[in-house]
Amino acid sequence: MTITPDILPILRCPAGGGPLTLADAELIERINEQIAAGTARDQLDARVETPVDGGLVTANADRLYPIRENIPTLIADDAIRL
Repeated sequence: MTITPDILPILRCPAGGGPLTLADAELIERINEQIAAGTARDQLDARVETPVDGGLVTANADRLYPIRENIPTLIADDAIRL
């Protein structure tokens, strides 16, 4: 997963407008374990079924915007609850 250092500062949470940071490997592993167990949910309370390669975390760490195949999904309803 590649988010270049020059692009990260301009990415914002589509729901609240705050800054986003890259999720660490431990968080991505935990999220993928929850996805495999069927317990990961998005903002609409739908089950998340596709594992993530990385993610962007909101400033208050309440949601993760998934990155799959190097493409961040910045759709508020698709963010995974943390």
